[in-house]
Amino acid sequence: MAKEMKIENTVRINAPMEKVWEALTESKWTKQYMFNCSVESDWKPGSPVLWKMQHEGKEIIPVKGNVEDIIPGRLLKYSVIDPSMGIPDIPENYLHVTYILSEADGQTELKVIQDGYEHAAKGKERYEEAANAGGWSSILSVIKDLLEK
Repeated sequence: MAKEMKIENTVRINAPMEKVWEALTESKWTKQYMFNCSVESDWKPGSPVLWKMQHEGKEIIPVKGNVEDIIPGRLLKYSVIDPSMGIPDIPENYLHVTYILSEADGQTELKVIQDGYEHAAKGKERYEEAANAGGWSSILSVIKDLLEK
């Protein structure tokens, strides 16, 4: 059995859970912290999740996946793969991102878990790259700053 490789980051944000949820699921927010990518989904289990951006006047999809689980306002889990990585587009090669929101002392606690590396092509390389970049910590820092303005 492969050793589990999982990245977890948590941040407390001085904003209501509804506002944090909106920041995670609406393009007007995601473009500000997710490398200028807008997110598109109807946020229903099994539906596609597409991260889109403009590059040299063309729309590209750097990352795609599917909604795996959702409790609106509280939990979102989706799969994710970068089609440009040169790995087969098969379920084993998708990573999984989970957002868990909860109330904590008048703030919203946002926990992000990214896992599935141990079964994915180039999994160790993808894990080490994400871990060395601090996982989601820099993205969460920007989300916190945006929502606390």
